[in-house]
Amino acid sequence: METTQTSTTLKNFANDVLTGLSAQPKSLPSRYFYDAKGDRIFQQIMRMPEYYLTNCEFEVFEQQKQQILEAIDPGKKFDLVELGAGDGFKTKVLLRHFLEQNADFEYFPVDISNDVLKHLADDLSQLFPDLNVSVLNYEYFQALKKLNELDDSPKVILFLGSNIGNFTPESVVSFFKELNNTMRQGDMLLSGIDLKKDPGVILEAYNDKTGITREFNLNLLDRINRELEADFIIDNFKHYPIYDPVSGEARSYLISLKEQDVRIGSLNRTFHFERAEPIHMEISKKYSLREIQDLADVTNFKVKRHFTDNRKYFVDSLWVKE
Repeated sequence: METTQTSTTLKNFANDVLTGLSAQPKSLPSRYFYDAKGDRIFQQIMRMPEYYLTNCEFEVFEQQKQQILEAIDPGKKFDLVELGAGDGFKTKVLLRHFLEQNADFEYFPVDISNDVLKHLADDLSQLFPDLNVSVLNYEYFQALKKLNELDDSPKVILFLGSNIGNFTPESVVSFFKELNNTMRQGDMLLSGIDLKKDPGVILEAYNDKTGITREFNLNLLDRINRELEADFIIDNFKHYPIYDPVSGEARSYLISLKEQDVRIGSLNRTFHFERAEPIHMEISKKYSLREIQDLADVTNFKVKRHFTDNRKYFVDSLWVKE
């Protein structure tokens, strides 16, 4: 079973790399940043002083946890469902407070990584022995549909960490419309969203002086070398992030520093790179409060409340399905 799943994952990785590097302009899917090494590097990124996002959302939860509970608590048992739970670092602030306030809820972390969920469940059982936890090892919508079949309790869905920033404008509308379709009237959604701000502050978060974000992006080439038998020479590519204050999009590229050919053995293909040719790696869109309102409107949600950090760099926006 595990071997089959690993084989399928590797095949999907290979197919996505083939599609991305065959396109013009070239691209690579950012979801493949997160192998074991990529996870470790991202933990370093979250500790960087320049990477304000994690600290801002943590501040929101620390300082406004009671207001959040009051806004989401329906007065009866509810399901707290977290999409892409990961290690639950920030969520534990809410879980601890909700338990201390005797809120009647069950926590459902959702993640496609069974290992991540197992680690999180073990950790939570030690920290909060009275917490009811049921892990859901599924894709997001599959998990929500399954949960609806099992439990009629009101749902509060968490989608934290500015994950919506990785969507294109078209795909974010599609995602939230589909999410809305899986929810019942009165269910709520709390989304972490990075706000537009000084462009210099944003750009530093994706181009730190110590080179951690550079290492994070280049690790994907390293991963292709390791897992797909490629011969990328890492020093032949440069990490290049940009930020457009009009669209709010921070984009990361790898730039080919010379004309070169790269062979990927498992694909039996050679890819040609022109000098200065970019590979698009990631998008991280920032929003204004007006744009958040518009996104909620077009995807059939009502904005109930915004929770922002003291600098107004970040917002956790609470929406309800009417």
